[in-house]
Amino acid sequence: MAVYKVEICGVNTAKLPLLTEEEKVTLFERIKKGDREARELYIKGNLRLVLSIIQRFQSTGENADDLFQIGCIGLMKAIDNFDISQNVKFSTYAVPMILGEIRRHLRDNNTIRVSRSIRDIAYKAVSAREALRKQYDKEPTMEEIAKAVELPVEEVVGAFDAIQTPLSLFEPVFSDNGDSLYIMDQVSDRKNTEEKWVEDISLKEAIRRLPEREHNIIEMRFYQGKTQMEVAEEIHISQAQVSRLEKSAMKSMRSYLAEETGGKKKREKN
Repeated sequence: MAVYKVEICGVNTAKLPLLTEEEKVTLFERIKKGDREARELYIKGNLRLVLSIIQRFQSTGENADDLFQIGCIGLMKAIDNFDISQNVKFSTYAVPMILGEIRRHLRDNNTIRVSRSIRDIAYKAVSAREALRKQYDKEPTMEEIAKAVELPVEEVVGAFDAIQTPLSLFEPVFSDNGDSLYIMDQVSDRKNTEEKWVEDISLKEAIRRLPEREHNIIEMRFYQGKTQMEVAEEIHISQAQVSRLEKSAMKSMRSYLAEETGGKKKREKN
């Protein structure tokens, strides 16, 4: 999430205004009287606050523009509900409102449903990680994060895993002169291994070498899932003949595969 970019949602973040304390007081007095222009000015004067908050969510992979818009909703709610008679700074009141709005958005719009309790742990851990980064100027360990949020390491690790954004297997991880290496290329495939491909090729060759009638019987029996009776009706012979031809075909195929395996082992020795 590129929260450092200059323009978010059409807003040039490098030119966001800063309000003085006197301007804030004056604008809020006008806001409470229903002045819409004052409200707009106050919103613009606090967009830097929203920008600083969404930086906490860089690790979620969420689009920065989306988070900025959600954060602005939280900011507007804070402005509309702030009580100027209380001896509290607006930013102190607004930050939890903005954070809450963003967290609700992330919780409710994630493609993978994760329980609220796990998400709450994850967001506490994210905040703790950012605080530890700033405090020690280095990446904290999971043990340090777990200690900061007073939870077992296993729970923190599980919560982090739960909020990770799923990646496409076709996501490029490296590119060189137009030739890209994708995540899929680095995933282990125990089903479609090289040995399995060789076995499949050998099996197809064994079937191809069968006489036409036996080849058709094996095709219908094991690739089309037909019973011996169904095969017999289709090629107009008895079920007993189908059974005999099937056994003959299987014996021929086993013999061919045994020869291939023996030859491969001999080549490997040499």
